[in-house]
Amino acid sequence: MTVRDVHHAAPSMTGNLAHLLARHLDGPGRILYHQHTADGWRALDAQAVATDAARWQAAFRREGLAAGDRVALAARNGATWVAIDQAALGLGLVVVPLYVDDNAESIAWCIAHTGARLAIVEGARLAAALASLLRPPAPPVVVLRSGDEPPAGTPADAFVPREAPPFEVVDVADDTLATICFTSGTSGRPKGVMLSHGNIRANVEQCRATGMARADDRFLSILPMSHMFERTGGYYLPLAIGAEVAFARGIAQLPEDLLSRQPTVMFAVPRVLERFRARVEQALSTAPGRRALYEACAERGYRVASGTASRADRLLVPLLRKLVAAPIVARFGGRLRLLVVGGARLDPPLAQTFIGLGVDVLQGYGMTEASPVVAVNREGANVPETVGPPLDGVEVQVSGSGELLVRGANVMRGYWQDEAATRAAIDDAGFLHTGDLAEIVDGRIRITGRAKDILVLTSGEKISPSEVESAILRDPAFEQVMLVGDGRPYPVLLAVSAVKDPKELIRRANARLAGLSRWAKVREIVCADETWDVGNGLVTPTQKLKRPQLLERYRAAIDAAYRRRPHA
Repeated sequence: MTVRDVHHAAPSMTGNLAHLLARHLDGPGRILYHQHTADGWRALDAQAVATDAARWQAAFRREGLAAGDRVALAARNGATWVAIDQAALGLGLVVVPLYVDDNAESIAWCIAHTGARLAIVEGARLAAALASLLRPPAPPVVVLRSGDEPPAGTPADAFVPREAPPFEVVDVADDTLATICFTSGTSGRPKGVMLSHGNIRANVEQCRATGMARADDRFLSILPMSHMFERTGGYYLPLAIGAEVAFARGIAQLPEDLLSRQPTVMFAVPRVLERFRARVEQALSTAPGRRALYEACAERGYRVASGTASRADRLLVPLLRKLVAAPIVARFGGRLRLLVVGGARLDPPLAQTFIGLGVDVLQGYGMTEASPVVAVNREGANVPETVGPPLDGVEVQVSGSGELLVRGANVMRGYWQDEAATRAAIDDAGFLHTGDLAEIVDGRIRITGRAKDILVLTSGEKISPSEVESAILRDPAFEQVMLVGDGRPYPVLLAVSAVKDPKELIRRANARLAGLSRWAKVREIVCADETWDVGNGLVTPTQKLKRPQLLERYRAAIDAAYRRRPHA
């Protein structure tokens, strides 16, 4: 099946992505960013960011960097990240964004693999680690916010001049390389996705055409800008329309930042919603009366939002939202109107809960190779069981094997120095092979699984682990889970949980699997001895499970589980 939208709206952006900033410099100072400092929150207008970017451009010129040279950037979200990115893009340099909390070995490999001429990193510790890992000819390392520790590279204050010529934006062709953005690397070495100015600009226009973002919005940036979901949706898109962005300080300060910054739009991964719902339900666990009202509000509110409400629903929902939902929604700052979710499968009941409470959750779908957005639900036409229709100008097909194929101006140039992988990913017709299994119904895309992650039991039955895992995670007893069982007689569940009774966890897991195939039933469980995070290399920066690494880490325990019960 094919869905094709050949809407060709006149583009409002041309050429270099740095025009996104430059276009705000002609006229009154427009507030673009809110950055937390030692003195509290500081508002920054376009001119302040452009002035900072101009100083970085002067430093790049002094370093001898020329168009096409790569600049690696491993830093936390903030106005400095924006200034460095815009400075590099404006001169035709290629930005290599890296996740600052990734392990130093991975960061060093990416720097070396791309032949970066300069590395800008945050913190003296990372700079010191890179100094010992990078082999000659190693690029100079510039250190942001080194604190009291002596940096192993050049402090940014010494690298960037105080005065500089005005911010410059050179003309570039659409296919000029803008960035090499590394995939999450759930298995093996990550691949460097080459995205051009035209790729990203097209995707920004495609997102803009949905009407989901407005010039009077305030975004809260919580996902790493080193990944294209936040970079396009939470940085380039608001910059294109002149919306404000507040940079969250971190997960620990997120509740406070939500209340003080009062965002209207957020881009998030499902894990953020799962944790929020778990905290709410934990707080209600000792108040069965309020828990019942909360569940009634979520169920009836969703029926109202989806147009299937009864007269009683329409009468009761305003009261239930006032009594139950208002204090919960207030935790988002009180003005949130959109939560756009991507990066991993969103469990439909999770979305329905928030929608029922009055927070519009729009699930989308994309991948780095598509700049990254392919499809998204729309306000007023939201079907959480799907990732919505494709964006204008994006063509999608489902192949005979059930794989989703994507074609459009947003599709990458290819993988950096990997022609074989590029040929495998993009066919002769220009379709990007996503590796995701999908269905298209009434113009909407439903992702059914990841082709390479499908478990095939010895019985021949096939199980989509993401579907089972999403269902189990509805129970707050489970913090993280992974289903295994490829080539085995039945599935075994790996789980991170505060509950340590295996039989109780098996019972609770299976209680969430009603309606799924009987082959998905959990018969054995392996309780993990640690939380899976980026630090121990078991999840990606966007919280995707690194399945091969998890299988290797728990191989002995998994084998022991199958020895206890050798048959289904």
